[in-house]
Formats: sequence, C-alpha cells, structure tokens
Amino acid sequence: MYYVYILKSEKDTSRYIGVTEDLKRRLQEHNGGNTRYTNTKRPFKIIWYSAFVTKTRAHEFEKYLKSSSGYAFTKKHLI
Repeated sequence: MYYVYILKSEKDTSRYIGVTEDLKRRLQEHNGGNTRYTNTKRPFKIIWYSAFVTKTRAHEFEKYLKSSSGYAFTKKHLI
C-alpha cells in the first residue's frame, strides 16, 4: 500500500503533504529531523492519510493536493 498523508507542524501550524509506503517510519523521519524541508518545523502530527493500492494513484493524488484546487479541497473536505 502507498499512503498520501498530511502532517501539521506543532511549532508553526504549517502543513506538509507527502507519499510513503511506511507511514510510521516516515513520521519518525520527519520528527527526527532527517528531512530537509521539515527539519525546522518539527514536531509534526498526522492529521490525515489515505491508502492507495498503486504508487501511480498515490502520486497523482499527492500532486492534486499540492495544487491550488487541491488545497481548497483539503480545507473543505479533509481537515
């Protein structure tokens, strides 16, 4: 399974959208400072995730969520 997830920084309330095969490990990487973008914004908590059977579908949905219409969809329906 592939997971599209939304994290929220407990430091400054910013959000991060990503894709992974191992959600628990990926959250630990974000909170451990092992990622460039989220290193200064930790700690994070997962506020939403969805599982996909194919990698392609997961990446397509992640790309959509990062678009302007996907941002509006996120605010209205997901969080």
